[in-house]
Amino acid sequence: MTNGWADLQNAKVFLIEGSNAAENHVMAMKWIRKAQEKGAKVIHVDPRFNRTSSIADVFARIRPGSDIAFLSAVINHVLQNRLYDEAYVKLHTNALLVSKDEFGFDEGVFSGYEHEKHKYDNASWGYELDAARKPVKAKDLDDPRCVFSKLKKHFARYTPEVAEQISGVPAKQVVEIAELYANNRPGTILYALGMTQHTVGIQNIRCYGILQMLLGNIGVAGGGVNALRGEPNVQGACDMSVLHGYMFGYLNYPEHVHTTFKDWTKSNGTFRAKMTANGLKAWFGDNATPENEFGWAWLPKKSAKKDYSVYGILDAAYAGQVKLLWALGQNPMVTNPNLSYVHDALSKLDMLVVQELWETETAAFWQRPGTDPKAIQTEVLLLPAAYFMEKEGTITGSGRMVQWRYEAVKPPGQAKTDIEIIDAVFRKVRDLYAGSADPKDAPLAKASWSYAAGNLAEDVLKEINGRVHRDVTLPDGKVLKAGDLVGGIGQLQADGSTSSGVWLYAGVFGGGKNLSKRRDSSDKSGIGFYKDFAWSWPGNMKILYNRASCDANGKPWPGTIPIIAWDETEKKWKGKDTPDVPDATKGPDTPEGQRAFRMNAEGLGRLMAAPYKSFKEAKDELPVDSSYVPKDGPFPEHYEPVESPVANVMHPKVQTNPCLKYPRVKAKQPIGTSKDFPYVLMTSSIAEHWCAGSTTRNVPWLNELFPEPVIELPEKLAAKLSVRSGDKVKVTSARGNVTVKAVVTKRMQVMKIAGQEVPVVWMPYNWGFKGLSTGPSTNYLTIDAVDPGAGTQETKACLVDVARVEEAVASR
Repeated sequence: MTNGWADLQNAKVFLIEGSNAAENHVMAMKWIRKAQEKGAKVIHVDPRFNRTSSIADVFARIRPGSDIAFLSAVINHVLQNRLYDEAYVKLHTNALLVSKDEFGFDEGVFSGYEHEKHKYDNASWGYELDAARKPVKAKDLDDPRCVFSKLKKHFARYTPEVAEQISGVPAKQVVEIAELYANNRPGTILYALGMTQHTVGIQNIRCYGILQMLLGNIGVAGGGVNALRGEPNVQGACDMSVLHGYMFGYLNYPEHVHTTFKDWTKSNGTFRAKMTANGLKAWFGDNATPENEFGWAWLPKKSAKKDYSVYGILDAAYAGQVKLLWALGQNPMVTNPNLSYVHDALSKLDMLVVQELWETETAAFWQRPGTDPKAIQTEVLLLPAAYFMEKEGTITGSGRMVQWRYEAVKPPGQAKTDIEIIDAVFRKVRDLYAGSADPKDAPLAKASWSYAAGNLAEDVLKEINGRVHRDVTLPDGKVLKAGDLVGGIGQLQADGSTSSGVWLYAGVFGGGKNLSKRRDSSDKSGIGFYKDFAWSWPGNMKILYNRASCDANGKPWPGTIPIIAWDETEKKWKGKDTPDVPDATKGPDTPEGQRAFRMNAEGLGRLMAAPYKSFKEAKDELPVDSSYVPKDGPFPEHYEPVESPVANVMHPKVQTNPCLKYPRVKAKQPIGTSKDFPYVLMTSSIAEHWCAGSTTRNVPWLNELFPEPVIELPEKLAAKLSVRSGDKVKVTSARGNVTVKAVVTKRMQVMKIAGQEVPVVWMPYNWGFKGLSTGPSTNYLTIDAVDPGAGTQETKACLVDVARVEEAVASR
């Protein structure tokens, strides 16, 4: 989330697409309602009319998997009608930078595509560089070589009429939404898994970034691109490096080619290398020194050719390459798509360890109805874990807010907190390997692991915050004493004198106090920042990129809510928020004072995602920073879901994401066609049940509210199938089938796509065969094709058939 929950009240218009916020992020609605009371408009784009739709001023029904076509038409309308903020675009984005002449797009692929490998050589996507290795800058936006011109050309193909053909959103409504959103600023965008669970998930979100930068809506109060993160600690888990491609704080995980820390730095830059050194220092303590590259050799390197996502792990388990799987608080036998394959993969393990509150479907996969337990050799261990009310520690939610939670009751029986279990296992494993001379065992011996038994959570948070290991004198003359906790990111050093387990969290223990425990609910800012309530990373900042809220002179843009500004008298950036600048004392007359998007190597927002490394001096060997490039293109492009009822209108020769490799395991990953499976299935969670339902389906009153899984059918389709509400229907995909009751409703509709009728149906995915409420799992139907960059599954769009179960007719 670039902004935060309470900041939503400052928006004048909302675009909610890929989220049913009213049901799945109910606290968001509190602030949306406050904005509506002040006149804000809400646009909701969704395949299903739901509770969020009911409070929207504009509801647009969209076909699952066609968001890029719709959003591209909105972007095109903004560009063609000059609705963009020209001053913001020129100053704070890479619009004026000159891109290479070799860049192009033809027949559905960008330049540099390697067909056999399903990947791009992205060299042609870069900038023209001058002798100082800086991007060449055009004089104006009309220069055909500049990024802005390339952007306009790319999106010009997406007219409102083309968007209607692909997405089903009427052309007139596309224009209406574009005008409403562009002409009411600031505007904010809210999304969740409805936008990410696609084989083009990253590029879906890129559309949001491009639209918001064009309109000057990034870095401002009431603006932003705001991911409504799942349940409480999804954000925190990602921050800690649970994402398979990253280390702590979103630093790229090293690959086998990075045999030395210097090799990695050549790819990622010295800025990120400093943060990595601090992280390694936290991991290995006194054993990490500049001389041994802070223990770089002890860090396992991943193969660039292997898939380390949950899907890669399951593929490897099925192939017999993974022997033990440890699942903590995750129930893949409900939440993963293509569940029959998941079951087969788990059956190939030697051992499965499940750390859970209940005996879930994953812990009991060998008990699945119809399964012969004697045929499964996997040994399963169930470690009883504590519920969130039974443990203390921090959670990090949307808005990057880190909040301490206290233990309300003791865990029952032998249940232990997650941190106690991990601590006990690590210590035991280290003891078992004590004295080993094998280099691969060195990380166990060298790790710094000495947390106080009675204060585990707070001890770990101190390590995450960071420590001073020897005296440090800062540029302003302040001396940090060895043993102190660091006070912020600016105090971290590259030489091993400081450490920080997650550099983004440096300062959460500012002044030696656990700031996540703060609970001052007064709003001194007057605009919903609540700076003394808990703590937000980085540096208690509420709005990321807030330097972009100011013009070239460091003054707030006219008509915006002032957040920060350059104070010429005090010679520093200051305001209601922590200034998002490299150095608060570097004014707008310096290069540092103009880097509104300082986490990009260019220091600019990236309308085009070009490969680029910045260097302090042209002669330098190591870059300062390196910008991220999506695997599947520098601009978003519409590709159909793997299972689609229609051909790709934009380029029939390239139907799906060209970087997608699917099926990965042909015998286990069939692909259905519209001939056999004519209806589009979308899935989601519901207000009454939480994710896999492992907890909520063990709560009787929640089961009363929503007792079983169903399928919502459009009235037109139900009439064709002779199905009434309450009838049982069999839902079948290429991967499996389930039988559930039908709900015939106007919430779902038969859509008109590219001249043909496309019925769209909906099912919740929260059920399984364990708990007080059991029912068939929808994910036996869904497809496990994934986004090639993020590894997120395409559970929002697959093909199914629906047939009435004859006993339903007999019971009428």
